Amino acid sequence: MYEAKQLVFYTCVSPVHMGAGSAVGAIDNPIQREVHTEYPLIAGSGLKGAVRHHFTRSWSGAGSKALIARLFGPEKEASDHAGAIAFTDAALVAFPVRSLKNTYVYATSPTALGRLKRLADGMAPWTVPAVAAGHALVAGVGALSENRLVLEAFDFAAKEDAGIKAIAQWLAQHSLPASDEHQFFRDKLAADLVVLSDTEFSHFVRHATVVEPHVRIDDATGTEAGGGFFYTENLPPETILAGLVMASVERRKSGANNDGLMDAQQVINAVLKDDGNERQGLTDRLLQVGGDATTGRGLIVVHSA
Repeated sequence: MYEAKQLVFYTCVSPVHMGAGSAVGAIDNPIQREVHTEYPLIAGSGLKGAVRHHFTRSWSGAGSKALIARLFGPEKEASDHAGAIAFTDAALVAFPVRSLKNTYVYATSPTALGRLKRLADGMAPWTVPAVAAGHALVAGVGALSENRLVLEAFDFAAKEDAGIKAIAQWLAQHSLPASDEHQFFRDKLAADLVVLSDTEFSHFVRHATVVEPHVRIDDATGTEAGGGFFYTENLPPETILAGLVMASVERRKSGANNDGLMDAQQVINAVLKDDGNERQGLTDRLLQVGGDATTGRGLIVVHSA
């Protein structure tokens, strides 16, 4: 049973490919998606594995290896005890969509906001809006042209809404780090959040991802290997997702001395916060997840709300 939890946001800094295996359609390597909404996600198992790998490479000092085993479970002899930390799937919150003005907007939907409010569990003081098809509610008018919002090839009747402005300001405050290097994006999120209907938002998250062609090179000839051309799908930079980090009291092998066990909140703090020495927590740090790491893909910023 998990006794503590923390809402965590993940913002893509580069294209991110969390693979779902091969596909039958035009995209050879699609990203992970929910079955019922087709919204992109990052599976909790992938997040946990990436975090463990990150700590294994970045934590130093006496006891770091043992601490990782205590938090995530033993690397070998997994039957000794389970880990004390868990990551839920990271669900989509806002998706960047190209706009006629202001370059791009952060698009979201009632379903995405409703799920975020449920995850926030009392932290979010705003109300989930309703919006009709063909219309958009916006936090600011900067992306509008004569009360119309043009996204990709689609035109929406749009109006500024105080409720959306409150949601945008809350997201800008809670989803991104407070440091100066993120100030531009906090301001843009507060000004350019757009709420579309669930149907129209679904179109963009299905069809406006980053699709990159790749060529496999034959080492001997230096030319394309036979059957070596393929397409890989990525989440675009500035995509924002959210999930929970959950923790239980630290577990140990049956019969072992249980003195000094970390409680659930201490487990969360060990993962998210710096210890003041060699070990840096995840909060406001870059984390690499998914594939294509050697081409700069998979970089996300983690921020605990």
